[in-house]
Amino acid sequence: MNKMKQIYLILTALVTILLFGCTKDLDLYSLDELSSDTFWLTANEYKLAANDLYNGLPHKQYEDLKSDIAFQFPNDISNGKLQTSETSSLWKDSYEYIRGANTIIDKGNTNPVEGSDRFVAEAKFFRAFYYFEMFKDFGGVPLIKSVLSETSEELYASRASRADVVNFILEDLTAAASKLPLQSELSDQDIGRITKGTALALKARVALFEGTWQKYHGGTGSTLLQEAVNAASEVISSDEYSLYTATGADSYRNLFIIGGDDSSESILDLRFEEGIKTHGWPQNYDQNGYNITRKMADMYLCVDGKPIEKSDLFQGYDTFISEFENRDPRMVMTSIPPGTVTNRPFFPDGVANWPTAPQRNGNTGYILYKYMETDSDIINRVIGNYFNDIHLIRYAEVLLIYAEALYEKDGSISNDDLDKSINLLRDRVNMPNLSNELVAANALDMRDEIRRERTVELALEGFRYDDLRRWKTAEVELTMDIKGIKIKDSEWQNREPYLTDEYQSRADENGFLISESQRSFDPSKHYLLPLPTKEIALYQSNGYTLEQNPKW
Repeated sequence: MNKMKQIYLILTALVTILLFGCTKDLDLYSLDELSSDTFWLTANEYKLAANDLYNGLPHKQYEDLKSDIAFQFPNDISNGKLQTSETSSLWKDSYEYIRGANTIIDKGNTNPVEGSDRFVAEAKFFRAFYYFEMFKDFGGVPLIKSVLSETSEELYASRASRADVVNFILEDLTAAASKLPLQSELSDQDIGRITKGTALALKARVALFEGTWQKYHGGTGSTLLQEAVNAASEVISSDEYSLYTATGADSYRNLFIIGGDDSSESILDLRFEEGIKTHGWPQNYDQNGYNITRKMADMYLCVDGKPIEKSDLFQGYDTFISEFENRDPRMVMTSIPPGTVTNRPFFPDGVANWPTAPQRNGNTGYILYKYMETDSDIINRVIGNYFNDIHLIRYAEVLLIYAEALYEKDGSISNDDLDKSINLLRDRVNMPNLSNELVAANALDMRDEIRRERTVELALEGFRYDDLRRWKTAEVELTMDIKGIKIKDSEWQNREPYLTDEYQSRADENGFLISESQRSFDPSKHYLLPLPTKEIALYQSNGYTLEQNPKW
């Protein structure tokens, strides 16, 4: 199918240069602008300018390595050893795209033309998006609401409060939603552009993030949680989106490879096209790559809907595949069971079959399957230059937001609301529904089960680190050892490389591989990341103050 992705994959370099100007961090910008006499005369020119804002969409790759559910090698975020840095690409790039968005918005206010309001709305969406990307890590940041020159007083604006930043983001998203088309109203050539549903879904994400942050960091968050419910509910009731079920029992697996592109579940994707824009992620299919941890593996329910510690169906850890048996199907669609035969990428002379003998990587022992293309024709043809889209906002997340925000706001959730949210996800993989009766009968906690469902459904999609911080559980979760498969008193004990003294000495008291220990997280410091010191020094040298985050 021709997906018409060229709309923003091929951009005009001249427009990019003129739109953003020459920048040296936040403080210096070129005074050059596109003249209203030669540009901004048609809606198509606004569209062309808006195209470049898509270029900053993040390619979520190894984001969950910051948390407790994925591991490759020790990193300074998850183990609390991060140091301040002079620069930050997140800071610099976000403000550059915010400047581009401000340019479009300012021109739309002073030089509106027929049809330009749609692309001004896109710019407001992106301004909100890039502010939220910074807000999650830094907290309050300077709010730049218009295009600045070298003489603008706002050039050295102080950091806005968390409340002011969130309110500004939500205002932009509300305004954007009112002017954007529905998904069903897009022409074929515009598939992939920002829609009303995209703005509402991001609004729900932002409101849930800050609503729960407030609740668990000393506030209530009830107003924001209601906003999250309302925005998610509006997306749901629009009937513009649905879960991808086109390939039956394998739909969750196929959603993250070529088959899931442009599906009914896609709300915002980072888009790729063969021969135009490709990627090689994820690499290290069966080596020390992007793999789940013991924590993640144990979160998958058994097929009776009960956790492994409460289910008679759990088969334990003693054989190569026992822990994969009788489990939520998403487990084997995320981490492939040992011995599974499939096509392997990264063989330049063709496709080889996965060896039937169980083999593992050396970090946690698990092997990633989510995102892995196994179509032999595609693997041979593209040789690592994959072109499946990366889902940044999908309908499943909206359903999860709806359920969590409702529960966090009210302290309860009805079975009817579970059926219109979480249970749709479970239905897709033929898992028992979550209900208040199931929770009560098995002495479970509804909040924990809602969080479990979110973690399982969105595993390795870049949400976990932010979730742990907004729930204020990072000081517990991120100080625990990272563990992997059971390498002692199991079949793995007799397999390379785990039979060696090097590995056997790293087993805990229950025989599980310890991949990383002595992790730390300072709750008075590590919930926010440090601002780039170069920006702080720049403020100081001009007689202003840019406040650093606590203890940095």
